[in-house]
Formats: sequence, structure tokens, C-alpha cells
Amino acid sequence: MSDTVPRPSKPSRPTGRAKPRQSDIARAAGVSQATVSLVLRGTESGVVLAAETRRRVLRAAEELGYVPDPVATRLAAARNGMLGLYTFSTTFPTDVAHSYYPVLVGVEEEAAAQGQDLILFTGASRAADTTSHAAAVRRVRAADGCLFFGRHVPDDPIRRLSDDGFPFVYIGRRDEPGISYVGADYVAASAEVAVRIAEQGHRRVRYLRENDDAPASTDRERGVVEGARGAGIETAGLVERTDGGDVDARLARWRDAGVTAVITEETDTGAALSGLTAAIARAGLSCPGDLSLALLGTPAAPAGAALGTAGEISGFSVPMREMGRAAVRLLLDLIEGTPTPRRHLLLACAPVPGTTIGPPPPAR
Repeated sequence: MSDTVPRPSKPSRPTGRAKPRQSDIARAAGVSQATVSLVLRGTESGVVLAAETRRRVLRAAEELGYVPDPVATRLAAARNGMLGLYTFSTTFPTDVAHSYYPVLVGVEEEAAAQGQDLILFTGASRAADTTSHAAAVRRVRAADGCLFFGRHVPDDPIRRLSDDGFPFVYIGRRDEPGISYVGADYVAASAEVAVRIAEQGHRRVRYLRENDDAPASTDRERGVVEGARGAGIETAGLVERTDGGDVDARLARWRDAGVTAVITEETDTGAALSGLTAAIARAGLSCPGDLSLALLGTPAAPAGAALGTAGEISGFSVPMREMGRAAVRLLLDLIEGTPTPRRHLLLACAPVPGTTIGPPPPAR
């Protein structure tokens, strides 16, 4: 292929424009704009280019600070090496104390290992206006595919992505048909905690969960009920819901009824956990001396401090970091069209022995 542009000029940033264009690179490298386009697209369409020509183009592009438009790149080629990450959480988990932060770490690690860039999207500013989620979700099409997470998902915009064949993976189990996901096996892990409590001799137990019906919460409840039923724990009145602000009165009532152990869930709000640990502390109770306590999940911050103990609350840990990494791998399988990838993955939760489960105290 011949180039009509004469000799290359010294690269310099164009004046009067915020970003350099391919025509600026062509001028700096002394080649035609068509040659620049071929080199930057990574394809030569059967045209043989000299190695020196390619080096000149890439050197000029780097010195000029050229950044390709991701949408234009996607239109011109099947892939652009960019994965989206969209959260429906009220805040993006950039704080290490955020319960979703390990998910972000896992996604970043695996994306880097796979040579992928990340684009972070959030609907947090529109959290109070769910009608605008559709416009927000449409932005993820600039990437090759997208990862979603957060406890609640707007159905319509996600369904449109699925109908259009856009590759995406949800981090967390979902009930909606057609959604690929990587989640945690909360049912099995929660059942194991209930069995562990029964093995210590507890028969009157309460499970305190929050009010919403996200799949992670319903799975935990299902596991607790199934485990309790199989282990001989009374299931009548087992499950109670709270917003975290009424636990003191509940705790007194439970104690009067002979309840000797309480199980609660971990969520991104932490409402049930913080309400329960604060009520236990205000009542002057010790765990497990006066009351056994189990947590279904990993607290964002050490929850034992609220109980006046340096020990860890018994229960299980959620493999958040591994979920993020596995979700990236599954998304790349979908993008690349890997035959029959396993589209629904549930990872096992590791038991946490902790220090807050023990035998029931003597009857009062």
C-alpha cells in the first residue's frame, strides 16, 4: 500500500481541539489516514504494511495522546477489550469498609489478568428515580459486555439487554429468566449454621432478617428454615423481620419466651446486624454465655466490637472476591461465544467457627 503524505513531521498536539484525530497521526507519521486506521484497528484486511510504518504510526499515536472512541471502536470491530461494571447499590463500593468492596477487588484482579479494561457505571445518582434506570443502563453498550450487582434490579432495561443479545452477568443469584449469574450458595451455608446451633442443644431460636425480598435474603431464610426443621429446632415463629430500629423490645420478648440463640443476616445496609448487636450490648448480655449469636455473611467491619468482644461472630463468610473473578471469566465466555458455558454458578461459603455459638445457658 502506498502513502501519499510526504515526510513525517515531528508529533505535536493539535491546537484548538481537545483530542487528536487520526488525521493528526497521519500527518505526524507521514502516512495516509487509511494506513493509520488499519494500524489502530489491529487489522490489515489483506494489505501488507512495513514494520517501520506500523512503528511510526503507533509512536505518533502515543506521543499525541490519541485515545480511540470506545463506541466507534465497537462499531468498527467485534471487541474493544473493555468490560462494564454497573452497580444498583446506592454508592459505588470504593471504600474498603463497604460490604461489596471485595467484589470490586475480584473484578479488577481478574480483568487485569485477562487483559481487559474496566468502565465503571453507576445509577446511584438516580436511585430515587427508577424510571431513569433505562437510560443509565443503555450506556453500558459502550463496553463488550457488563457485570451488574446490587440487591435490586430494574426489570425492563435488563430485559432489553437480554432480548438484544448483549452479554452481561449478574454478581449474585437472580430469579429473572435469561440472566447469567455468579452467586453464593446461601441456602446450603445457612442450613449448616442452623444445624450447628442445634448441635449445641438449642431448640428455641429466632432468625432476624431485614424487610426486603432480595434473592440473597430469601435464600438465607430458606436455608435457615430447612436446616432448623431437619435438626429439630422449633420453626413456629422462627423468622422475624426488622428495619433495625425495634430490636430491644424483641430481644426482651425472646428472652421471656426462652429463646437461647439468634441468627441474623448480613446485607449492604447492615440494619438487622447493627440493630441486634446494639440491643444485645444495651441489655448487658454476653455471647455465647447468655445468648448464642450467628451471622449469615461477612460483616463490612468487625461486628464483635459492639458486643464487647474481640472474637469473630460465628456463621459463614461470603466468597465476594471469588464471585467477582468468576463473573469476569463467565462474561468473557459469553462475549467470545464459548459453547454452552455454565451460565448459573453458585460458590460455596466457608464456615466461620467464631466465638459466639455455645451451649444454651441454664434455664432462668
